[in-house]
Amino acid sequence: MKTTLVIFASCFLYFSVQAQYYLRGEVQDEKGSLITNARIILHSTGFLYSSGSDGSFGIVSSRQVDSVTVSQEGYQPKVFVLTNGVYQVLKLKQLQAAANATRARLVSVTKNFRPQDRKGWVVGGETYSSLIENEFIPASTYPESGFAIHTDKASYSNIRRFLNMNTMIPPDAVRTEEVLNYFDFDYKAPPKDSVFGYESVVTDCPWNDQSKLLLLKVDARKLEPEKIPPSNLVFLIDVSGSMDLPNRLPLLKSAFKLLVNNLRDKDTVSIVVYGSAVGVWLPPISGKEKDSIRRSIEGLFPVGSTPGESGIRTAYQLAKNTFIKGGNNRVILATDGDFNVGQSTEDELDKLITQHQQLGIYLTCLGVGMGNYKDSKLEVLAKKGNGNFAYLDNEAEAEKVLVKELTQTLYTVADDAYLNISFNSKWVQDYRLIGYDNKTRALADSLSQIEGGEVGSGHSLMALIELKTTDDIQSITARDKQYLGSVSISYKNPGDSIIRYSGYVVPLVYTPYSELPQSYRFATSLSMFTAMLKESEYAKKITWSQVIDSCNKSIDPNNSLQKEFLQIVEKARKIYLRQRKRKAGAN
Repeated sequence: MKTTLVIFASCFLYFSVQAQYYLRGEVQDEKGSLITNARIILHSTGFLYSSGSDGSFGIVSSRQVDSVTVSQEGYQPKVFVLTNGVYQVLKLKQLQAAANATRARLVSVTKNFRPQDRKGWVVGGETYSSLIENEFIPASTYPESGFAIHTDKASYSNIRRFLNMNTMIPPDAVRTEEVLNYFDFDYKAPPKDSVFGYESVVTDCPWNDQSKLLLLKVDARKLEPEKIPPSNLVFLIDVSGSMDLPNRLPLLKSAFKLLVNNLRDKDTVSIVVYGSAVGVWLPPISGKEKDSIRRSIEGLFPVGSTPGESGIRTAYQLAKNTFIKGGNNRVILATDGDFNVGQSTEDELDKLITQHQQLGIYLTCLGVGMGNYKDSKLEVLAKKGNGNFAYLDNEAEAEKVLVKELTQTLYTVADDAYLNISFNSKWVQDYRLIGYDNKTRALADSLSQIEGGEVGSGHSLMALIELKTTDDIQSITARDKQYLGSVSISYKNPGDSIIRYSGYVVPLVYTPYSELPQSYRFATSLSMFTAMLKESEYAKKITWSQVIDSCNKSIDPNNSLQKEFLQIVEKARKIYLRQRKRKAGAN
């Protein structure tokens, strides 16, 4: 601590003596649009700065004339010379090829480690990103690992849809972290001065008696109702011919009408549609005009092709025109994702969203439908658009996402959030992150980077890590003051470019599995369930009977979502055991 204070004091003294000049300006693209969060490296010191939410910057320098390198994803880096007292506009040229804009992003990463490739599934007309499951990593060689924090929940309701159709689930449709995100784990508010609060337990691993299990819970701060900023919401609704089914456009109309009930007078709403044509269906209107908004929604009808690209461009332009400074500016895209006119591949859509990312406008994706549902495209859009992703399989799910969990879905407390965990190799021999699996294409790209996520108000995250320990840790007590590792979260406040950090030391205190709080045992049951669906190589010792027994012992009988989960597991057991018998008979 003393060393840290000395460093800060030295830095303060240095700048007090040396800093004499102030370099100011803003970063724009070739069309004059402001670029937020551009990276600015001051050559005289090597220090990194960023342009703010309005594209501007101010840098203290010891030189009257200094130079900087400015870069931003999707643009050509460029060197500029800055002069004290002169407000300068720095223009970046957009990359036409946009190699960086379309580069795949990692969900989790272990530094310097590259896993083996595995094959993915292709299922009918539905598309899913091919995933590679995380494997055991030696802590002595690769002690640091991490993952992007996000509030996506689409995988669970999509799994439920498959099982309700009496169908097996494509393994790549199973994303364990999204299944865990779907449920609340006894939320506890962080300290008043913190964005995140932490809890952890070390316990037995139910599927491997040679391993231990680390469960890490992170709770994000809840916005106080009176401090929730005004919203500028653009509903971008797919009204193409493919939406002409009861579980598509009619479901979305019901969903948006539910959302309208929560609008406030200070909120602004507009509607953009795309189908036979692309246009503004409802010009910007106050949230107090609920009847007018509902009538506009009710009047929607499906027809034509799916020009998703044009719809996205129109919605972002409208959101930009009605931008509320300091507000919650968000496009809510509702579609089956089956874009068939204009840019339609994941790479093209990635590039398109990157071009609008700097505007400070979030993107929430609501997926519907089956048969031609494009999960992979909507996942790309949500992650690239600094947003979140949900799948609506029925009206109850729409109410959950857009009414009961409205603040989690639409209001952000942390941007570009990334959790890093460093293991203590004294106690941890090998570790395996459960979930947060990467796309095959991202791992194949040697220049891929981790992409932080958006964290919604009051979100409760549960992460599970399987451990092979170096010694018998069951005898370690809190009195011994041993630690398993340390956790840090890097993030930005909404609308801010400053990177902030939050930290936690993971104590090494063993708790028998039977003594765990109900929420931790339930999280473990969810993990076992997804491992079975993915047919994970780490689930070979798990049986469906074991999963159901674990669920029965861990669910809260007063929680309707957890009770429904038990029913879903029962359905899955019947479907998968029946399929296993068919395979055995065929052999």
